Amino acid sequence: MKFDYHMHFEYGDYDEGWVQGFFDAAARRGLDEIGISEHSHTFPEFEQLYYDDLTLDDSTVGRFQRAWLKKNKFKHTLEDYFRFMARLKSKHAVKIGIEVCNFRDQSAVEKILHAWDFDYVIGSIHFLDGWGYDASALIDEWARHDLRDLYDRYTTEIERLASAGLYDVLGHPFNLRLFNVLPTFDETEYLERAARALSAAGMAIDINTGTKYRYPIGEISPYVKFMKIAAEYRLPIITSSDAHQPEDCGRFIDEAIEYARGFGYETCLQFARRRREEVPLG
Repeated sequence: MKFDYHMHFEYGDYDEGWVQGFFDAAARRGLDEIGISEHSHTFPEFEQLYYDDLTLDDSTVGRFQRAWLKKNKFKHTLEDYFRFMARLKSKHAVKIGIEVCNFRDQSAVEKILHAWDFDYVIGSIHFLDGWGYDASALIDEWARHDLRDLYDRYTTEIERLASAGLYDVLGHPFNLRLFNVLPTFDETEYLERAARALSAAGMAIDINTGTKYRYPIGEISPYVKFMKIAAEYRLPIITSSDAHQPEDCGRFIDEAIEYARGFGYETCLQFARRRREEVPLG
């Protein structure tokens, strides 16, 4: 079966006319089911966690992130989301997911998530020590950090998310490569640590094509080296486009399926109300 479980409505609105484009693209690309995974920064329930965790001082990073938090954020409650998704579910094969950032206060995250009946929850590493490293506007910040330290910190964040026991999937694993900042050292120890933590937590990984068409690296995440280790640990998978625009729903999913098959994968996960089922891939 062919799924796309990672996409967002944030660049549009909760308007059936606009979101119909996602379903039209899904039909053109032969998807059996899609899932919407709105970012946690869509919802005011998570707002304080961003202000607690992000660098918001007068540095370049802080000034950018203060502005980022004021632009198109926290505009719909979770109640709004579930009400809108109920309307979509009455007409389409669609699941209700969420993509949650790597907040420090996982107990606060648990309280928020516990109140809602999601089909699946993605946890993603979006900031390291308060820095949103995937923002192109902050690309100069990379030169101020030791890359080995970033790999260690990123891996520690994966371990922390996994140990929280709140997540079904790790979003776009090891997307530290987004801007072609590539390790000159052997990063295997970090990849192994991550795989062990995910395996212990029963978490899947996100075969995400968004890093192929939205970032300079131009490759599917996770990259080959981690995929080999993920396969050794038998980590289950989902496939996704990380679409932020309707026309990108399902983009390169066929390539993601073939990519996963190249590492021996023949199944992916289908979710319903936090229960998973292994189904044939593609």
